[in-house]
Order: sequence, then structure tokens, then C-alpha cells
Amino acid sequence: MADNSSVTQSRDDMTPTPKSTQTGAPIRRAKNILAVASGKGGVGKTWFSITLSHALAQEGKRVLLFDGDLGLANIDVQLGLMPKRDLNDVIRGRLALDKVIQRYDEGGFDIIAGRSGQASLAALPSQRLALLRDQLFEVSSQYDIVIIDLGAGVERNVRMLAASAARTLLVALDEPTSLTDAYAFIKLGNAAGQSKNVGIVINQAANTTEGQKTYKTLLKACENFLRLSPPLIGMIRHDSQVKDAIRRQTPILKRSPNADAAEDVRAIAKKVIVEIETLKKNAKAAASA
Repeated sequence: MADNSSVTQSRDDMTPTPKSTQTGAPIRRAKNILAVASGKGGVGKTWFSITLSHALAQEGKRVLLFDGDLGLANIDVQLGLMPKRDLNDVIRGRLALDKVIQRYDEGGFDIIAGRSGQASLAALPSQRLALLRDQLFEVSSQYDIVIIDLGAGVERNVRMLAASAARTLLVALDEPTSLTDAYAFIKLGNAAGQSKNVGIVINQAANTTEGQKTYKTLLKACENFLRLSPPLIGMIRHDSQVKDAIRRQTPILKRSPNADAAEDVRAIAKKVIVEIETLKKNAKAAASA
């Protein structure tokens, strides 16, 4: 268990994102877009994105999973797919974003695959990234929920895509480096006025009690130093069947649907549905007022 002091040692030298996109346009948020983020790699972010998409689809929702880990995409690898079209085709102007959407029949949801090892994607200029985001906004109207699997860390493209989401689910582990980097992600977002939409997901918790302790460690740092109280969206228990499913490139909800981790993600999916529907309802009420 990391103590509070380890979480507060964040990267003070990082430059915060401005409160509008670097193209000068105000930040737009889509009510049905969720971003999944992590302060560091190796916390199960992509596995969670895939499993959450699958769980939402099982609840009857039209779901699109967008691989926003620009340059290090691996959704297709985890699912054993060989996409014929991907984001690289969009960036190079060969295809519109809606033309690279592919159906993942096994999970009942759609995917926009990335291109791993493509340095040009990871280094997209702000204007090009904004255009990609705007295309995603247009595509999102065809779905109940869109999930962006962001790259790990706090790079510019990660923060810019996260800013477009109604809610960012920040995945963290009970490890000092994970908690420190999660705190850094929230701190940078707070400097840019973007942290009120962040919720916490604790992954690989030994049990519910330990998961709560991990969350409270991060919460205490946020309350003490940022005056923020990011909510706990859910906890996912440590489960050996997760590694087995990843190794076999099969969704855990198909391979081991009764696993503890599968049940935990389904619970998070139900909470997400309620939140998204509330956001949509509030938006409609505000528009008609």
C-alpha cells in the first residue's frame, strides 16, 4: 500500500493543458463519450476498455470502442484481430473515420482500430488531432456510448482527447507509481479545468476492503492538495482468469463470464449507463428551457 506522501510527489514541471483547444476553439464534450485513462502503462486500461464495451453491449447498448492510444494501439492485439482499415487511413486522408469502423461480432460492438508503432499518429499536430476528434463527435451520434481507450500517461494528445469526453474513467492500481501518476493526471486536468469529470476505477484489488484503501489514498491526496473529490466508479478484483483471457485473445465475458473481474466490470457498466442517460436527460432539459 502506498502512503499519501508517495502520491503527492507529482510532476510539477509539467505544462498544463489550456482551457480551450490549442486551435483556439472552446472545448466540446459529447454526452455519450467516455474516455478510459491511466497515469502509467500496465494497469489493465485496454483490457478494461474492451471488457466495459462488451458489458455495455450485453446491456443492449450500441457501443463503439475507439483505440485512442495513438502510436501504441493494441486493442486489435488483445482481441486477436487483423484489421484491414485503421486510424492511419484516416490520418493520411485515404478514408473518413466512419469508413474504418469494423464490427466485432464476438463482443457485439464496433471498433476503430489504431496503428501500433506509427510515430506520426503519436505526434499529430493539435489541429489534426482536433479534426480527428470532431469526426469522432460526428460518428458518436450513431451510438449510445463511445469509449476512447486513451494512451497511458499525460501527453498532450491524451489530455486533448480526454477533454472531449463526458466522463474520464481513470484506472489505477495499489502501487506507488500508479497512484502517483494517477494523481498527476488529475492535477494536470485540474489546472486546465477538466478534472470534475474524472472518476476512479481501482483495478486488481485484493478484495473490497483493500480496494477502498487504495481509492482513499488517492482521494486524500486530491482533497488535501487539489480540493477535489473524484468519485469511485468501481473496483475490479484481482482475478487470474483475466490473464488467461488476454493470453487467449478472448474477452473474459465470453471465456469466463462468471469470473469475479467480469462481474465487477458488469457492475461498472450498469453505473455508466445510468450516468450517461442522466447526462443526456439533463442536456435535453437545458436545451428546452
